[in-house]
Amino acid sequence: MDYIFLQNYWWFLVSLLGALLVFLLFVQGGNSLLFTLGRNDEERTLLVNSTGRKWEFTFTTLVTFGGAFFASFPLFYSTSFGGAYWLWMIILFSFVLQAVSYEFQSKLGNLLGKRTYQCFLVANGIVGPLLLGGAVATFFTGSHFLVDKENMGNELMPVISSWANEWHGLDALANPWNLVLGFAVFFLARLLGNLYFINNISDNELIPRCRRQLITDAVPFLILFSGFIVRTLLADGFAVNPDTKEVYMEPCKYLINLTDMPLLLVLFLVGVAGVLWGIGKAAFSHTATRGIWLAGPGVVLTVLSLLLCVGYNDTAYYPSTSDLQSSLTLANSCSSEFTLRTMAYVSILIPFVLAYIIYAWHAIDRKPITTNELEEDEHAY
Repeated sequence: MDYIFLQNYWWFLVSLLGALLVFLLFVQGGNSLLFTLGRNDEERTLLVNSTGRKWEFTFTTLVTFGGAFFASFPLFYSTSFGGAYWLWMIILFSFVLQAVSYEFQSKLGNLLGKRTYQCFLVANGIVGPLLLGGAVATFFTGSHFLVDKENMGNELMPVISSWANEWHGLDALANPWNLVLGFAVFFLARLLGNLYFINNISDNELIPRCRRQLITDAVPFLILFSGFIVRTLLADGFAVNPDTKEVYMEPCKYLINLTDMPLLLVLFLVGVAGVLWGIGKAAFSHTATRGIWLAGPGVVLTVLSLLLCVGYNDTAYYPSTSDLQSSLTLANSCSSEFTLRTMAYVSILIPFVLAYIIYAWHAIDRKPITTNELEEDEHAY
């Protein structure tokens, strides 16, 4: 395990966590549909308890994703989380609001009322996926920041990176292509939420409504995602000269990356096929309930291939539009070899953690939830 291998290994793990996070956003997508699908309090209670059994997985994955980025690529963490803090603070606040909403909406003495907390869940379901998608899009479109490692010797102001404007991350929303991917992730989360409800809830009136809503959300997702992918593959990308480490613009860089790394292209195509198969199976069949287990892995494979494409093959994964040479690469933003190697040994525990998550998921979802079950459940939301 040399230094280059460790850099690539940890980018793979970070990308995998990011891909799993996008899949787990079905919780947010389901919450955004709370008042669209739920026509009465009984139905909304079913929906809230369906996503409520999984919201900890999404929240924990988000925190783990940030922690892994901090440990393996600290310069990205300090640049993005420290510079674009308004964007990340809004995202984190919406997730904290989600946690509070689940726990307090049915508490005795609730001053705000159950509906208010349900509105907070809807707000998180909209804001979370939209801004996370916009933040990920900056990996392809670039951000406004400056990096000067010589400042490490400045005793008065040892700040390496700084944001190049006063918007501190909100400027990402001024780029229309960032919004395109943001809304694509938003509609993806909603269709995953529909697929999860179809698999997790037993209700003769609610589930047919979910199948119809699935088509409604799938159409804008496919249009937005296809547009972003075509534009990204044909646009100039942020390449790195392997000899001089100079960052420069290369035509069709991300398309070249996929052709240079055919395994990523295969993962991408298989992932897209899985998403389409899962959507079609659930939307056009009155009995299919396992569409989430086709679309879910498809989402993971698709997002994983895109994140690997933006980091591997001499590519700047966090490009700067203010100063190209400030762009972050795997080599110039990672931790020391000792840190990466030590964490690599710890990462051996990851399969055991995943096994526990799979076991816990199966135990929770052993059978679809019903209204009668919730009436007997003392811990229902």
